[in-house]
Amino acid sequence: MKKQQITIIKIGGKVLENKSDLSKALELFARINGLKILVHGGGTKLDGLLHRLGIRPQMVNGRRITDAQTLDAALMVYAGLENKKIVAALQALRCPAIGLSGADAGILLAEKRPVGEIDYGLVGDVKQVNRENLMKIIQAGFVPVLCALTHDGSGQMLNTNADTIASEMAAALSALYHTRLIFAFEKIGVLKDVNNERSLIKELDRQSYLRLKAENIINNGMMPKLDNAFMALNAGADEVFITRFDKIDSVGEGTRIVL
Repeated sequence: MKKQQITIIKIGGKVLENKSDLSKALELFARINGLKILVHGGGTKLDGLLHRLGIRPQMVNGRRITDAQTLDAALMVYAGLENKKIVAALQALRCPAIGLSGADAGILLAEKRPVGEIDYGLVGDVKQVNRENLMKIIQAGFVPVLCALTHDGSGQMLNTNADTIASEMAAALSALYHTRLIFAFEKIGVLKDVNNERSLIKELDRQSYLRLKAENIINNGMMPKLDNAFMALNAGADEVFITRFDKIDSVGEGTRIVL
């Protein structure tokens, strides 16, 4: 029996900073037929709030170090400002969006990342997607809009990369649905030259990715996205694309990630 399709789209990058771009992305998302989930970041807005609070953002290889103050700010930005604005905009487009963090309905259980060579602080690695509760929300007719926050089951909220959340969703749902995962941002896809969209890589496998990373052609900001893309494919996701926000309804646009 053919599986029903579900589309999981992660919107991030500078798209969330540009009101016109975000409106366009949400308009296209609302038009996508069938089951769907939206995952969003908000790192640039978080950096802005941290600066206003006199807190210096800390990043290592494109990944955020999260202390207690940074986590509080992330809760304000991700679960509050960004999530509710997106939900309100989708509701205006007659899309039955429901804003969620990983703690809501216990959808995303995580554990604090162990301290290794780098101490990432209050950052969570996803342990479990509560597929049953997520499906109840979807089957009730709602469209989940998830921010980049999880919880540990003991009352501690954790900051989790939005790309990781999208990938974990795709992996968890792949046993039940044909899963299409799309990472959408301001570029047309993975580029050999970030300043030249004609350098688009239309299809990227893992070996090519590792080679380009070794040659410093793929930058730090793209690495978590690609690592998560390959993780999702390895875990059973059917299709993974990285593309520009205005192409999310055009299958095959941008860079297709393959094993």
